[in-house]
Amino acid sequence: MHPDDDFDQKLPPQQQASRSADGSSPERVVGRHRAAVAPRRGIAAVLGGTGLRVALATGVACCLGATAVAVASTRDTDEAPRPQVAEAVADRALAAEDGAASRSLDRSSPSPAPSSSPSPSASPTVKPSATPKAKKTTAKPKKPSRPKPVAGLTQAQMDNAKVIVDVGVDMKIPRKGLVVAVATAMQESTLLNYASGVLPESQNYPHQAIGWDHDSVGLFQQRPSSGWGTVRDLMRPAYSARAFYEALLQVPGWEQMSLTLAAQAVQISAFPYAYAQHEERANTIVAALLS
Repeated sequence: MHPDDDFDQKLPPQQQASRSADGSSPERVVGRHRAAVAPRRGIAAVLGGTGLRVALATGVACCLGATAVAVASTRDTDEAPRPQVAEAVADRALAAEDGAASRSLDRSSPSPAPSSSPSPSASPTVKPSATPKAKKTTAKPKKPSRPKPVAGLTQAQMDNAKVIVDVGVDMKIPRKGLVVAVATAMQESTLLNYASGVLPESQNYPHQAIGWDHDSVGLFQQRPSSGWGTVRDLMRPAYSARAFYEALLQVPGWEQMSLTLAAQAVQISAFPYAYAQHEERANTIVAALLS
């Protein structure tokens, strides 16, 4: 038929409309001419009336990259797709319809979900056992050891001699003054703390013996009536020793004097030469207490 033939123009209008609307027709109208169109094949032809699946499959094929397009373009247009390919495309379309296909631009590998079970390579953390704290023990102050008696003294006498020497050391009295003081106490009270039978008050304080020589009390038999101090003070060995040393320091040149003269200058005794007999033992006692 000649291309300029007006056959189509002579067809009834209903027939012309049906021919134009028929999607399966291999011809299409270009102006007033018909153009030959290759028969449609591929995904749309295979799936047929499943329009939604075809559209979804086409979208999935776009997301999967140019590979599917390249494969499809290389095939012969006259060759029908294999059933396996069609089924795979349909399955992908259904997956995209259910939202399973990812539409995100992020293509990084998803992070693995944290596992509740410990990793075999991770070593368990072992807490060090708590070291028990040592209990703090408050050290009790040691009682000063009592000096060992020497020179024939009893323990009570040696204790009193120690008090006399300790007071002298505290006052920085020279060693000779310590010997003078110990010898004087040995003569006056045999190194015992005396109370007085004449002064009943003196017996109210710690004492080791009772004497009757007027109102003389303590280690050095000092008299309260002579201004040495109160009865209470003179009954304390440390106080009576300090009172003796203070009086000795008032004697001019006592360090150059003999023991007898130095002791007599302080005590003013009726027996001034009695002190010399205790000098040797007094040296032994002082040496033992200072060592």
